[in-house]
Amino acid sequence: MNPLPGKGETYDDRPFHSDDLPPEVRAPLAPYKGEEPPAPAWFKWAIAQEAERQFVESMGARLEALSWGERGKPGLLLVHGNSAHAEWWSPLAPYLAKDYRVTSMSLAGMGNSDWRESYKFGDFAADAEAVSRATGLYDGGRKPIYIGHSFGGGQVFFAAARYPEHMHAAVLVDTGFGGPPPEVLAERAKRAEVLANNPSPDRPTRIYPSLEKALERFRLMPPQPAENYYVLDFIARRSLKQTPLPDGSGLGWAWKFDPNMWEKLDRSDGIMSGTGDFPDLKVPVIHLYGDKSRIIDRRKAGERGFLDGHIPEIEIPDSHHHVMIDQPLALVAVLRTLLGTWPH
Repeated sequence: MNPLPGKGETYDDRPFHSDDLPPEVRAPLAPYKGEEPPAPAWFKWAIAQEAERQFVESMGARLEALSWGERGKPGLLLVHGNSAHAEWWSPLAPYLAKDYRVTSMSLAGMGNSDWRESYKFGDFAADAEAVSRATGLYDGGRKPIYIGHSFGGGQVFFAAARYPEHMHAAVLVDTGFGGPPPEVLAERAKRAEVLANNPSPDRPTRIYPSLEKALERFRLMPPQPAENYYVLDFIARRSLKQTPLPDGSGLGWAWKFDPNMWEKLDRSDGIMSGTGDFPDLKVPVIHLYGDKSRIIDRRKAGERGFLDGHIPEIEIPDSHHHVMIDQPLALVAVLRTLLGTWPH
């Protein structure tokens, strides 16, 4: 999101790298040495429910879309966070598909979707509308409900404010609008100093020699501990693609997201690029957040959030920022209950 006047940069989950993190945060999958962690029955059932997979054309880009549930049911569009992908919602979507036609999309520049020369808020909104129509989210005779996590929640909020005709309602999941965490700012300052001495127009994609080595490097952004390693492993494996090694000796592994996405992100059309006033929303919007997320840290410190007092909120117990990893079943239960009674 764009900066709020007088408040500096807004909250985001852009990648940053630091070795000053505890090992369980810096490299949570390293102890498994490339093996899959044990998983509970509910998770195995969910990921066994194969999605309908397709690519949707939008503004010259092919966008990855995964769908569950029958066409003709009310539509739900799920949107992931920064550097993530559609499969982040795969363990949850089948539990929502009993009553809904559910689609999870990979935003441009992430997952298996095409990269772009530049990324704009308006383009993300157009992409979401294109995916919704192509995957049958309108087939039930009602506009879809958008559900977005983190950066994806920011895109959902933008679409709700600028294009309310695209949706029935919007759910934000741990979507903050304050400044980045202090450790992120400190690390960025270090990186800025390095780049100042060694300027480069593009940040290259890092290639790992093996899947095990790549999984060892997977971490959550912003950093946090996580206990459900089976969820981490699932999304980490689907965050990677095979690519030729630089020396030509074979194939290695690289992250799917565009490493220059943040440099290419044009914030000029962001909803808060003007006065910073809260927009006059024409559709119902609600916010779900983790009780251990950065949002709570800031509130305890006395910082007023951009959403505070404007929309209703529901707190998810024992969860950090990545609610679908920390408390996936609680998030499913809240969403199913909420969507069954709201909006009125």
